Amino acid sequence: MSTPAAGAATLTPRRSSRFVAWVRAWRAGLVPFDELADAIAGDEEHLVADAPGTWTDVPLPQALPTLAKLSPDEIRLVLPAPGDPRGLPGPGDFAGAALVAGEAVVAGSLGLIPHVRTHTSGSGDTFETVLWRVYPLPANAPAASLTLPGAAEAEAELAAALHDTTAALTRLDVAQWRPELAGALEALRRPDGATDLPPGFDPRARRLFARAAVLDRVLALAGHAAPGGAINNYEAQQRDAALRPLTTACRQALVAACNAPLRP
Repeated sequence: MSTPAAGAATLTPRRSSRFVAWVRAWRAGLVPFDELADAIAGDEEHLVADAPGTWTDVPLPQALPTLAKLSPDEIRLVLPAPGDPRGLPGPGDFAGAALVAGEAVVAGSLGLIPHVRTHTSGSGDTFETVLWRVYPLPANAPAASLTLPGAAEAEAELAAALHDTTAALTRLDVAQWRPELAGALEALRRPDGATDLPPGFDPRARRLFARAAVLDRVLALAGHAAPGGAINNYEAQQRDAALRPLTTACRQALVAACNAPLRP
């Protein structure tokens, strides 16, 4: 039987993670350019604003050649959070916008941040488009403000955080307000090995991404208010405190997986 938490596993991972993984694989010569935009966008419409040499919003395929001279190692994922700016190339407009969005792409001297725009048609139907806004990065900016963990370290930290969080949520009797989460968290301890990464990533990076991408969606569900006001403010604070270490480990895992060295 499908549950909301299980269904969360089928939703699109963070858009910046897909962008970084596929653009890096393209620059490594492992996927053709013709497949790139569709792999990043899926069923969504993606546009790019403020790309070099453009004067208006352009479709994603028209903007991607801007990155054609970069090496894979010049393209990386950053998932900053308040109090945790790791990966951001110094202060500035890009860093501020990335902290608000919670995700971004660093690509050479450019930064890209996805913004989801919701539209309503004349018949009342709603649909979304994704606008990637391009920012020039500060000159001579450091590669990262803090050292980021590699895939092996991130995998160990994620496993430990998952164990501790599951225990904490059990003590908080999470089943009273989100009964599907306990089962979803337990299932995540036995990932099926599925991956959404393009060619070139090693098995560890694929395994790490598969687990972290699903967990990222479960955590998004867990952070929402329980239906019917099942928990009070104090219980919500306890829930958030229990989830915070796992949320941090999950972000680090996604970054480590998408930025992992590529192999032919």
